[in-house]
Amino acid sequence: MQTPDAVATALAAGACLVASAFCLLTLDRWFRRRSPHDLAWSVAMALFALGAGALWWAESRGWSSVTFRLFFLAGAVLNVAWLALGTIYLIFGRRVGDATRTVLLLLSGYATGVVAMAPMKAPVDPDAFPTAKELFGTTPRILAAVGSGLPAMVIIVGALWSAARVARGRVPAATTSARRAATSPRMLAVGNGLIAVAAIILSASGTLAGRLGRDKAFAVTLAVGVVVLFAGFMVASNAVGTRPRISAALAAALSPSR
Repeated sequence: MQTPDAVATALAAGACLVASAFCLLTLDRWFRRRSPHDLAWSVAMALFALGAGALWWAESRGWSSVTFRLFFLAGAVLNVAWLALGTIYLIFGRRVGDATRTVLLLLSGYATGVVAMAPMKAPVDPDAFPTAKELFGTTPRILAAVGSGLPAMVIIVGALWSAARVARGRVPAATTSARRAATSPRMLAVGNGLIAVAAIILSASGTLAGRLGRDKAFAVTLAVGVVVLFAGFMVASNAVGTRPRISAALAAALSPSR
């Protein structure tokens, strides 16, 4: 077995730890506020932690069939889709988000079964970073392309649309329920923009692979992408909440006397 790449191992470990901590944070926010986008992000960050953990293990102990399936499923097929679900909740509100979540749950179950049971075309080399093209047939690769490409477009287009709405002095949400939840439209647009930047970073591993090597490229983009996601989620979450309501009597008491 070759000597583990210390840089790639450290980056994958850092990404796993950051994603795990962030998952716990968003899950705590969901328990306290019951905001559906927090739950969607919790699932997404759990998937990021699982994918980064598989990469961490593979870089330090070697690749195997199980490690690659976990890395491929969590990191290439499912995680961006659950990120996009959070964006859908923020922009389109609860009704559209809940319907999308139901479809996503069904598709996630199907994709999990396909990736877990897909036959491999060759044995996994423990010392070489594997690719889906080398090991999987058509169906898992289509799931990865659709599961990462389409949701990334939703995130990026949603961020651009939010920014355009804010530039025109409007709330960056498409439905009445989502507009009521946006306490700071500008912060919500900035948060969506950071999430879109993170999606672009996470898709840049192929561009960096020629310069850094495939394993290090994935580790770099995963670590940086998770940190940018963290920033985007914090900004967007603080821009969404429930405005406090006060009674008419209290409002009259607090108003300046005439």
